[in-house]
Amino acid sequence: MKLARIGQPGAEQPVVINDEGTCYSISELTNDIDGAFLSNGGIDRVRVALSGGSLSEIDVSAQRFSSPVARPGMLMCIGLNYRAHAAETGAEVPTEPIIFAKATRCVIGPDDDVLIPRTSTKTDYEVELAVVIGREARYLESPSESSQYIAGYAISNDVSERAFQIERGGQWVKGKSCDTFNPMGPWLVPADEVDVRDLDMALWVNDELRQQSNTDDMIFDVDHIVWYLSQFMVLEPGDVINTGTPAGVAMGLPDQPYLRAGDEIRIVIEGLGEQRQRVGQA
Repeated sequence: MKLARIGQPGAEQPVVINDEGTCYSISELTNDIDGAFLSNGGIDRVRVALSGGSLSEIDVSAQRFSSPVARPGMLMCIGLNYRAHAAETGAEVPTEPIIFAKATRCVIGPDDDVLIPRTSTKTDYEVELAVVIGREARYLESPSESSQYIAGYAISNDVSERAFQIERGGQWVKGKSCDTFNPMGPWLVPADEVDVRDLDMALWVNDELRQQSNTDDMIFDVDHIVWYLSQFMVLEPGDVINTGTPAGVAMGLPDQPYLRAGDEIRIVIEGLGEQRQRVGQA
């Protein structure tokens, strides 16, 4: 089962896609896929309705897929969380998760255009596993509790402007939060339907394979990340956590092939679907 939101920006409707790929409207169950839906047994209600055959089938073949979660209250990210990525940047392996935030306004649909910011010279790509929170989490006692607070998983592209992020000082947030800098989706897969400890992931630019890895290369796994963040902030239903990117980003390659207008990006994470973005100029 996959949860998604389809339609033009501001007019999305929630849907569910069964294991055979048939799509059904769930507008009779919820107005949107958001924190209130996730925290109030929404996923279980959709499962019951889907198995009961009471939902109306819809054709989504020509529809735009939006972010599978309505604008999150918080978008937190983990830096340098893959061993090979830390190595390619020349950084030491972190002893604690590196945390930064992105502005939630930059979340867009999985196939929407990514826009290179004005004055940008080093816009980069990052395939990432996104965690969506389903229950309020604060001061969790141990990582073993974390799974109780996770609603599901999706794909994120943590687009980054390296000159803004690194060369101009200050916090990473200004190199991470530019307009269109977080394509997400195409759908949300419930947490109990995917094992995120062993997922293949890959990213191509103009059909050239740039990133290829597996979530088993994570330094800090998903449960550790959720537990760790809960020690410093309250995680609320609908919040999103980007869990880090593997090796192969443009910044770490010898010729540093940063994104340019006209490029095309394709991203796949096993079991979570596929994204395709065209790169434009802001």
